[in-house]
Amino acid sequence: MKMIRHSVLSVAAVVSIVACEQQQVEVVEQIRPVRYITVNVTGGEQSRTFSGVTKAALETDLSFKVSGLLTGLNANVGDIAEKGDLVASIEPTDFRVGLREAEAGLERAKAEERNAQAVFERTRELYENRNASRSELDTARATAESAAAQVRAIQQQQEAVRLQLSYTKLSSPQRCQIAKRYVEINQNVVAGQPVVRLNCGDCPEIRVDVPGIYIGKVQSGAEVSVEVPALPDQQLRGVVTEVGIGTDQNRSIYPVTVKLQDGCDQVLSGMAADVTMSLTVRSATTEQLIALPMVSVGEDREGNFVFVLEPAGADEPGIYVARRRSVEIGIPESAAMPILSGIELGEKVATAGVRRLTDGQRVSLLAANPATQD
Repeated sequence: MKMIRHSVLSVAAVVSIVACEQQQVEVVEQIRPVRYITVNVTGGEQSRTFSGVTKAALETDLSFKVSGLLTGLNANVGDIAEKGDLVASIEPTDFRVGLREAEAGLERAKAEERNAQAVFERTRELYENRNASRSELDTARATAESAAAQVRAIQQQQEAVRLQLSYTKLSSPQRCQIAKRYVEINQNVVAGQPVVRLNCGDCPEIRVDVPGIYIGKVQSGAEVSVEVPALPDQQLRGVVTEVGIGTDQNRSIYPVTVKLQDGCDQVLSGMAADVTMSLTVRSATTEQLIALPMVSVGEDREGNFVFVLEPAGADEPGIYVARRRSVEIGIPESAAMPILSGIELGEKVATAGVRRLTDGQRVSLLAANPATQD
């Protein structure tokens, strides 16, 4: 019986030793090989194309300040109106009559003023000789002052009627082209009703909408290239004149205005246009742009990150430790991701399997491209 018990204990000890050896085999560290790239610099200019629509430098609707019957319209679509040219006019007869009535009223008021002033002068002389009372003098003075005030009021009325008469004519504010005509001859128009639309300015402008991720790189005064599909095989020059600082219609886009520098006589308002801009990008640690393959940059709730590969130590040659590092990215370009801050030149960055790496994981290097390996 004792021999059986010793045999069982011996078998248990052997099994225990084998299990311990198996457990030790399972915890052997696996060094994972990863592809990498050494951080280098590239150019700092990137291009982006934005679509927009051409428009005149000044687009305005002309309208009368007074109402009346339209009797003159020197505006055919496409015509050029020089500065001061008569564009439209309405019947002025009623306003001329009103002006004559105001002039006649002014003459009557001036006559009454002269008479009241003469009465006041006589009353003052009588008062000084004690032949008129103080109340009579005050009454004569008040009458003279009232007559003078009446003259001033009618003069203002006359000026208002004269202005209304001048409002019966519409003139071009500068050299413009007639873009649209809203009314016809013998039509009654009211004050503020559009009569014609004018497109003014020497050269058209282009309004484009730029997303928020790019607007910080757009600079006023920068030269751009413009392509107008209606004018094939032509590349025009333009200059950024305005960079919006507020979003448009609650969207994360900003208005940018570009003024054409050539092709002004060929480009019409309302044409589609593509504007290509060179956007300057600089790293926070160098005057040149640091760019990495897009696959090397990860993103989660904490933002964008990369895994920088640091040597494990002199006693472990060929072994590196993957360190997660937050980075600030720029505008994506093709397959490259600009890095504005977070890494430095010469560092090694993992380029594949970023989502499967963990912070502090030990790895070995496997070059993705021999040209990028040290």
